[in-house]
Amino acid sequence: MADLTDYLELTVSQAREQFRALLTRRPVAGGRQVVFSPVETLLCLAASFLVNHRHFGGGTAHQAPEPVPSLARLFSRPPSSVLAKMANLDGSRSHGGKWDVLAGALLRDDPARFSRIYRVLLHAARAEGIGPARLPDFIGLEDGGELALLGQEELDLSVLEAELRDQITRHAAESPWSELETERILLAAARVGQHVFAVHVLANCGSRCVFCGLSPASFGAKRMLLAGHIKPWKDSTPSERLDPRNGLAACPAHDVAFDTGLLTVNGGLRIHVAHSLADAVQTDPLARQYYGRPPLREALLLPPEAQPPARKYLNWHRDKVFVA
Repeated sequence: MADLTDYLELTVSQAREQFRALLTRRPVAGGRQVVFSPVETLLCLAASFLVNHRHFGGGTAHQAPEPVPSLARLFSRPPSSVLAKMANLDGSRSHGGKWDVLAGALLRDDPARFSRIYRVLLHAARAEGIGPARLPDFIGLEDGGELALLGQEELDLSVLEAELRDQITRHAAESPWSELETERILLAAARVGQHVFAVHVLANCGSRCVFCGLSPASFGAKRMLLAGHIKPWKDSTPSERLDPRNGLAACPAHDVAFDTGLLTVNGGLRIHVAHSLADAVQTDPLARQYYGRPPLREALLLPPEAQPPARKYLNWHRDKVFVA
């Protein structure tokens, strides 16, 4: 039975041995699946930085995006098993393996350590002949770098800590973990959930500011583009916090103006400017440089295939945040 060191101190030779076993596995037609190896579990953890497993149930597991289908084929398991393991890893399922969950929390909380282990996995897979077509580098760290969690500046720690205390109290009786371990697991899950939200929002907005069209990635500054909530994180329900239709990508100048109510967007996606900011644009050259038209667009700049923001969030922002 695996323990914590099998995840956190995985070596290339250990990973190679586990990949060899995977390559000889045959799919199980039905019933109980074989126990996940640390290699499988860690790859499911990596997938959780891209896919929100809560969006897919038993009947929709086959609709889960990459890398879930690739991992399911590599593991000779159904996609539903991969998604269930991802749920185990963030503590969503009380019967998840203890070491799985603790390893997931520790690695979510230490991106540098996770990045190193992720490269061990890919190095071992390549040594066993598992190429990018079968196991793609879906996090983009195979050749170096470190995972950076996005959107963390939006987390309201006072709200989060209060929610954590409430969840710890409610689940104390059936939890197999200590209070400190439970807090760490829940906090790590919240941080990764925010990261997944940000990844989806940035992709949906075409990796450019929806207010002015700035694309920082084109000059090597992609971290300048922020993925923020329309209805603020602290005011949203848990499901609303993870809903990509509650998010917009913006450059720093327009992100702050939107968050503070100097800009808002109506149901037709037209951008409205608060009177105080509109007056400043007329008299202040610097204000005009950032908030005049141009560079500010008349309506949100979204790719043709993008999901538009949901009207309920736009209405909430206009009624509760906009400085009318």
